[in-house]
This record gives sequence, structure tokens and C-alpha cells, in this order.
Amino acid sequence: MVTKPPRKFFEPLAAGAPAPFRDLPVRLERMIHFVPPHVEKLRARAGELAREVDVVLGNLEDAVPIEAKEAARAGFIDMAQAHDFGGTGLWTRINALNSPWVLDDITQIVGAVGNKLDVIMLPKVEGPWDIHYLDQLLAQLEARHAIGRPILIHAILETAEGVKNVDSIATASPRMHGMSLGPADLAASRAMKTTRVGGGHPEYKVLADAAGEAPRTGYQQDLWHYTVAKMVDACASAGIKAFYGPFGDFSDAAACEAQFRNAFLMGCAGAWTLHPSQIAIAKRVFSPDPAEVAFALKILAAMPNGAGAVMIDGKMQDDATWKQAKVMVDLARQVAAQDSDFAAKAGL
Repeated sequence: MVTKPPRKFFEPLAAGAPAPFRDLPVRLERMIHFVPPHVEKLRARAGELAREVDVVLGNLEDAVPIEAKEAARAGFIDMAQAHDFGGTGLWTRINALNSPWVLDDITQIVGAVGNKLDVIMLPKVEGPWDIHYLDQLLAQLEARHAIGRPILIHAILETAEGVKNVDSIATASPRMHGMSLGPADLAASRAMKTTRVGGGHPEYKVLADAAGEAPRTGYQQDLWHYTVAKMVDACASAGIKAFYGPFGDFSDAAACEAQFRNAFLMGCAGAWTLHPSQIAIAKRVFSPDPAEVAFALKILAAMPNGAGAVMIDGKMQDDATWKQAKVMVDLARQVAAQDSDFAAKAGL
């Protein structure tokens, strides 16, 4: 595969476009909250939502009826113009690149509110070529409209082709912010036999060994473990962020929390929230446990430079656990900067 030489990678793709970020902006993004901007009463709450969530996303793609596509685009622009989002991220999920609405989505939104927009979420990404197209177009529009900072790209993995090409997608552009798992479309692309949106399936399991005539216990497995792990590795190696996507059963808070927690433990930075009830779950799950933060602080205090080995509470700590502790404490400090209750509980 032909790639750009390192000196060229961070050059703007259009004269007058802002220089790409060399490192992602440091932001807390525990939940990406989806808003249908064609529904006036919901988009009117965007200012209130911005005080509750880390990211507000105006959704223009799936869940927006065909006859409401233009209204959703106009509604997002109105929402972006009407509210001050402060430190809360403002994103939009545009329509897929093969749709009849996508070009207007990109050109009209960047032209109207490009200076307020942090990230464009691109659905059904199949390979680096999709990122390259949007990358070049955004540079041209940023130059035309005097956008002061680069708009980032977030890819959704929801096809088998996209999962196969996940490594090259992750490194396709310095605009890459991260990736999310799109389980419903991915299930269809793979011909998986499930109609659930995220989460497990009771028939995806292993059985305990047979023991005479006693009933055998079945243990449900995670349908998405392989894909999430592959996405996390691709994102971590590229210096971008991995996210779990939607959990569609709003009535099952316990299962939603379990799926989000699995993703958090595996390295995801956050997840999508499609219903207000999921906001508190994501905020809780994607913030570190204060007890674990307290122990991590002990490790860092005992090993200020990460060298050597020490015993803490009967457990050996070394360079590897120092790195783990630093990951935990760095995240805790980000959360504490926005949440005084958490800061007090974590001793920060």
C-alpha cells in the first residue's frame, strides 16, 4: 500500500486550510449523546444537554426518515447556531458517502457552523479511501470558509470490509479522531443471525462439561469481543480513540451497563447514548472507580519515575503496573476537572 512520506502527512490538503493536529485535543468523551435534530422539541434541549453530557451529536443518518433528511440538516445548523456548547463537544453524524444527501450535509454544515463543529462522524467506512475523500473535501471547505481549526473525522465500523481494513482506516489521516463499533449494520454485513442492536445473545454461549445426568450450565459469551479488541488495538496503535456504539434495549439498564463496562475495561473511551437513561450509565462506567484510583495514586507515589519494583499492600508493582496506574490517574484527573463529587471521592 502506498502511503504519504512522514513530512507530507501533516501538511494541509488545501491552501488556506488549518494545519492538522499532531495530537488529539485532550477531552473527556465518556458519552456521545445522539439528538435527532429534525425534532424541534429535542433539539431545543441541546443547551441543557450540553451541561449533562460530554458530546452532543446531531444525527442525520439512520433513524432519520428520508422525508426528514433536509429538515434534520437544517435543524442541526439551527441547533449549533442557537447554543453555546462551552467545553462540550459538538459532533454530527452525516449520511453515508453513497447517499444522495451527504454532499449537502458536508458543504452546508461546514459553511454554516464549521467553526463550532468538532467532529464529523462518518458511517459505513470501508477503507482508507473513504477517509481520504472526506479529508480532502474538508480541507477545501475549511479554506473557503476560513475555519480556524481542523474538523476531525470519526469512523463507524459497521461492515465486514471496514473491520478487515481497520488498521489502514485508523492511520488514513491526521484528522482521525477515533472509531465506534456499529453492531447492527455490522451484524447484517456479516450475515450474523441476530436482530439485537449491541449487547449479547442468549444463544451465543459455551456449555460446562457434562457431569453425568446433571443439567449442563450454559455461559453467554460476548458477540462483539473480537471486533472491539481489534478496533481498540488499531486505535491505540494510531493514537486515536475507540468507542462502543449503541445499545438498543433501553429497558435493560443492567445489560447496557455490563456491555459498556466490558468496553471500558478493554480500552474504549466512551459509548453512544441514544436515550437519556443511558447518560448516567455511561458517565458512571467510563469514569474510573475511585478505589482503583486511590490504589493507582499509591503506586505513582511509591515509584515517582516508574523505575524499579515495590511492594504495596502485599502486591508487587513494577514498570508495567506503573503504566497501568498512570492511565487510570490521567483519566481520573480529566473526570475530576469536570466533576467535583468525583474529585472528592477519588482524592484529587
